[in-house]
Amino acid sequence: MLYICNFDSDNNWFIFTVCKMDVAGLGTFLLVLITFILTLSSWNTMYKKVNLPPGPTPLPLIGNLMNIKKGKMVNSLMKLWEQYGAVYTLYFGTKRIIVLCGYDAVKEALVNQAEDFGARGKISTLDPVTQDYGLSFSNGERWRQMRHFTLKTLKNFGMGKKSIEEKIQEEALCLVEEIRKSGETPVDPSKLIMDAVSNVFCSIMFGRRFEYNEEKFSNLLTNVNEIFRLMSNTWGQLESIFPSVMAYIPGPHKKKNTLSEELISFLHERVKSNQETFDPSAPRDFIDEYLMKIEQEKKNPNSEFTMRNTLLTFFSIFLGGTETSTTTIKHGLLLLIKYPEIQAKLHMEIDHVIGRNRIVNINDRNAMPYMEAVINEIQRFSDIAPLNAPRKVTKDVQFRGYSIPKDTEIYPLLCTVHRDPKYFSSPYEFNPSHFLDEQGRFRKSEAMMAFSAGKRICPGESLARMELFLFFTTILQNFTLTSPTHFTEDDVAPKMAGFMNHPIQYKASFISR
Repeated sequence: MLYICNFDSDNNWFIFTVCKMDVAGLGTFLLVLITFILTLSSWNTMYKKVNLPPGPTPLPLIGNLMNIKKGKMVNSLMKLWEQYGAVYTLYFGTKRIIVLCGYDAVKEALVNQAEDFGARGKISTLDPVTQDYGLSFSNGERWRQMRHFTLKTLKNFGMGKKSIEEKIQEEALCLVEEIRKSGETPVDPSKLIMDAVSNVFCSIMFGRRFEYNEEKFSNLLTNVNEIFRLMSNTWGQLESIFPSVMAYIPGPHKKKNTLSEELISFLHERVKSNQETFDPSAPRDFIDEYLMKIEQEKKNPNSEFTMRNTLLTFFSIFLGGTETSTTTIKHGLLLLIKYPEIQAKLHMEIDHVIGRNRIVNINDRNAMPYMEAVINEIQRFSDIAPLNAPRKVTKDVQFRGYSIPKDTEIYPLLCTVHRDPKYFSSPYEFNPSHFLDEQGRFRKSEAMMAFSAGKRICPGESLARMELFLFFTTILQNFTLTSPTHFTEDDVAPKMAGFMNHPIQYKASFISR
């Protein structure tokens, strides 16, 4: 005997077929069917009664997983932007998130309502290790104390001043010498770039740089690369969507936690080394500044300056800063190979302003509008963190006529800001003119949010901007970039890997000028 049950819920039809079913089997089937209907109904009621932004109807347990195409999360979310508008609701499993799209909506939330949208949402792939400690992962008073001191320390230690500039200049010249060793043989520049960028952070945090072939340094960077790979693969994505389920499932995502603890242990070793020779009257590096603060605050019961908090702050700075700057430079060099006419204009500007023998300094940036425009366009086009780091509302919030309950996670999509046609004339093309006025002067765009915006803007923005300028300019002062490969427009477009964009792997020839 055949039973067919059809019913419609928000224009979705469900069909159930039962063949030659006995009474007990029929009873079980009806129980499952009724449970499913009630669950779906309760989801729809919950979804609608709180005046949430519109969005696709979620399914029980899996939420809107069926609306996200495998390997195409950014494209899927941007299509939902077209369908539901600049603010919409989505469910990752049972977790509700609000998605913000386009510059106007993102700015309105992160800048105009900065306090309401100022908390950090869960970064599920790192939460088993970080557990709300450290600058990038904490909230409330803990975050306020760590951020205030970190910004103050970076400023006092030389962010934007000569000391850090000299460290970057030194590393840029070391990178040039390493590149020269390859002659004009095509090489994959990935490792060299990561070595150089990471050494800047090592110089600031540990007071010393490492040789590129030093084993401990190489192992450290191998671990960093592997952590990001594991965060970005299918297991890592599942962990982000279903964290409570994946916590009990064995798999390669567990290795990421082990590698993260190894990186934290390495940082702890460096702290212990500093403690042995620590002189409060003469701080040598970032670690010494934090050791001084821990000592000063040890009798304060409300202090957040514990060793774990300090180590997780170092962890977040090293992990985040190294990967993003490395990827930006890698993508930028690929784009300059693809567009030799842009590279030629940069060579002319460098030769005119600096020449080929003087060391590049940060003051040169004011006289180099085309370099500034190209670097900003590289950041916009490469769109390293298209999903941004999740935010969370600190209270019940009214936003654009919708109600967002307290602690709801917010995804301000930077990809929709950087591809907003209202602010960029050719959003899917690499075009430095986006940042130049009619007289060829650099024109800042508020819709370039590579460092995010609002209360959670990247604390290392000034350091990263200095790095990008000094590295790009020093490389181009010394080399012309070519490749044996002919790259297409699609080749140089950013490629999504998990939750971050990356350039394709490529080889470049560095021809001495």
